[in-house]
Amino acid sequence: MRMDPATMVVQALVTGAAAGFGGAASTAVTDSYQALKQALAARLAGRPQVLEQIRVLERRPGGPTGHLVHDLVVTEAVDTQVVECAQRLLALLDPAGTHAGAGRIDLREAQGVQVGDGNTQHNTFG
Repeated sequence: MRMDPATMVVQALVTGAAAGFGGAASTAVTDSYQALKQALAARLAGRPQVLEQIRVLERRPGGPTGHLVHDLVVTEAVDTQVVECAQRLLALLDPAGTHAGAGRIDLREAQGVQVGDGNTQHNTFG
């Protein structure tokens, strides 16, 4: 199953938070999770409400994520670096799923593209 980049990033955050830290997670997982959070924090500078959603997600990884996915899309926080960090974390946490292609999207030089289900796009040319 393929997913849009923002959903994949949130899935990586949820999976990383659920994996726990300290003794439960390897150093590589912890480092990858922190790298993803730092990349998002850099992209979300000046948007404390979105950063707070990530902190809430850490405390309750099973909670609702729809608003966070939406806010990551609206703020354009998901860039190549964020996607790569998310993919790296998911690869560590679920190597079989990642190697099967789940969550991998290549939109290099794409324009006017939407990924996912239930999208609506309105284009005005001219």
